Amino acid sequence: MKLTPGKLAGLRAVSNERGVIAAAAMDQRGSLQKSLAKEKGSEISDAMMEEFKSLVSEVLTPHASAILLDPEWGLPASKRRAKNAGLLLAYEKTGYDKTGPGRLPDLLDHWSVRRLKEAGADCCKILLYYTPFDSKDINNVKHAWVERIGDECRANDLPYFLEFVTYEEGVDEKGIEFAKKKPHAVTESMREFSKDRYGVDVLKVEVPINMRYVEGAKVYAGHAAYTRKEAADLFLKAAAVATKPFIYLSAGVSNAEFTESLELAAESGVKFNGVLCGRATWKEGIPIYAKQGADAFRNWLSTEGVKNINNVNDRLKAATSWHSIYEV
Repeated sequence: MKLTPGKLAGLRAVSNERGVIAAAAMDQRGSLQKSLAKEKGSEISDAMMEEFKSLVSEVLTPHASAILLDPEWGLPASKRRAKNAGLLLAYEKTGYDKTGPGRLPDLLDHWSVRRLKEAGADCCKILLYYTPFDSKDINNVKHAWVERIGDECRANDLPYFLEFVTYEEGVDEKGIEFAKKKPHAVTESMREFSKDRYGVDVLKVEVPINMRYVEGAKVYAGHAAYTRKEAADLFLKAAAVATKPFIYLSAGVSNAEFTESLELAAESGVKFNGVLCGRATWKEGIPIYAKQGADAFRNWLSTEGVKNINNVNDRLKAATSWHSIYEV
């Protein structure tokens, strides 16, 4: 597959010299506001959201190939990123439609792919809650939505990152029952959105297993959904259906859990192309910022945050370049 000049330039801007995407994620909005407010015990202002994101950008991007931000509170942070770091901007509204079934997505009212590009985006990113277990009607709405954005990205020659998060209504998505269904949900989502009709350039995917239910894992929760060998095979099975580059997201787990997942991915021989890692790097700093302020948070980021991102970077030695997929 060949990329157009704009898409190739955009992907290069968010990758390291090896063609691996080692990106930080700081596009959390609703969930971040709630977490900060809970720790602070009061409402969180726009200025505080901007400051939190700016500090993450300033301290962590010297150790990343790019940062993912939102255009609502993240634009000041985009100006504080290191010169080596590219910029991905989110295009979707935070959360999802709670008025009906299916966790349907929506786009930001005042933004378009053209406007994201004008704001300095090297790539456009979309988040979609998706499961193959949903009704055809619901998934048909989502497929058309992903296609429309794909066409918009093509028209503006901007790379398209699609992040999909699996779910099941009425089920504990951190529990063992969902852990058993997750590999199938992730695999089928990767298969679907690898299709050319969607125009997706990079798939941003969940680890197809829940590390806490892998027998013998360091983060093992005491109940097994899979043996280590089964988990490694599930990594390979999911990877086998992808025809586009894919990177792993940290999905809110701890740094220890995410890095162990990446170790298992490497052990299985999966050819993943990097990560977009958010909360596994900085979420433990939320109470520091909320209770002690900006300087204390900067100090925490400079020590623990940098240590966390370097833990992830160490595991990216096993990642492979996307160059061969796009014939660079």
